[in-house]
Amino acid sequence: MDDDSSSSHSLPYATVQHSDPLMHHHSAAASADDVDGFVRHSSSTTASSGFYSDYPLATSGENSPFVMSPWHQSSTPFPCDSASAASATGLLASLVREEGHIYSLAAVGDVLYTGSDSKNIRVWKNQKDFAGFKSSSGLVKAIVVAADRIFTGHQDGKIRVWRVSPKNPTVHKRIGNLPRLKDVLRSSLKPSNYVEVRRHRSALWIRHSDAISCLSLNEDHGLLYSASWDKTFKVWRIADSRCLESVIAHDDAVNSIVAAFGGLVFTGSADGTVKVWRRELLTKATKHTPVQTLLKQECAVTAVAVSSASPVVYCGSSDGLVNFWEGEVKLAHGGVLRGHKMAVLCLVAVGNLLVSGSADKNICVWRRDGAVHSCLSVLSGHTGPVKCLAMVAEEEREEGSAGEGSWIVYSGSLDKSVKVWRVSEQPPEALLRSPTNLPADMDDAMAHHMTTS
Repeated sequence: MDDDSSSSHSLPYATVQHSDPLMHHHSAAASADDVDGFVRHSSSTTASSGFYSDYPLATSGENSPFVMSPWHQSSTPFPCDSASAASATGLLASLVREEGHIYSLAAVGDVLYTGSDSKNIRVWKNQKDFAGFKSSSGLVKAIVVAADRIFTGHQDGKIRVWRVSPKNPTVHKRIGNLPRLKDVLRSSLKPSNYVEVRRHRSALWIRHSDAISCLSLNEDHGLLYSASWDKTFKVWRIADSRCLESVIAHDDAVNSIVAAFGGLVFTGSADGTVKVWRRELLTKATKHTPVQTLLKQECAVTAVAVSSASPVVYCGSSDGLVNFWEGEVKLAHGGVLRGHKMAVLCLVAVGNLLVSGSADKNICVWRRDGAVHSCLSVLSGHTGPVKCLAMVAEEEREEGSAGEGSWIVYSGSLDKSVKVWRVSEQPPEALLRSPTNLPADMDDAMAHHMTTS
């Protein structure tokens, strides 16, 4: 059993208004953990010798339609108390601790959880360093918060469960692992509970045999989903921490999973596919059946997000593109968003907004109007790849703050910082004067024309 610390001792922190110092990357001695700064590209390329070599460009940087457009703009920092900037898009602050690269984020109201390769989970409250807790092993690749519990997914294949002390909100205690030790011991007695995970190697079906890549909650049904590089996703019942089902989902690492509308679950993989699964709730378990494959391509699928406002599914890839699909019963391809020069590493969709983070160090903010997406702004400031994103409505974070249509976006990067942005749904004047992006077929024709002219 892990000897995980629940210490709340805090080191000095800094909240600054400017870009962080340039991060120096490992290149000659890149290991599997270094490459995990992105996602698993494929089982044969996990020890890349170049930091970006496995992630080709979608289009040249100069020829990308959104880079050339008049609404491509770097948001500059502004003082938090500036009345004139109360509803503008821009950088509010950078949260910096010298603990390691940031791999995961979760935001609830005015509280932010950040996970890094130092095995620490930091807790920030109102952009101030509030508390911290640490696992004895396993880089923190995913964080989700469900009521009074925090679930963290780790590089070592374990899911750890934490709870805030009712006596002291700065103290977080580990209350268990998934799967529970007693379930592991009970299952290990039956040979039928073992499955082959690699050649000449078997493991219990209730345990992940490789890194946890993503966690997703279905709070309505009390379920937690975990995706892994072991090609599976697992379904956990939060009430009793039981593993209800393990699904061999893909031919390579599962990089992303989202539990979404209508009992559907979406998975994206290094095998280049995005799959749709339909959930059935059984008496003592669940059953997930594949119902559609949305995408099949050569390059890895690196991130999946689903809009909370309407049935729209987004998929980011290592080629820098974001594909999207629409529809409640049968999803149809809606188009391609071209805003990044390198791999899209993370996506978050809230309301009619989509935010995408990339290995090119930039963040694109998109607004959906019907079948058309417009790039509202490009947020620049990180000096390393943007690995994770979280987003909350500003009125949830702080009462009496900026008005309706204003969001707080947190971006975690391999430059060891988390940046805090205010994002407005209102388009800048340049966008109001310019055409929005075209539907899929016309957009492809425009991109082809621009890259060949």
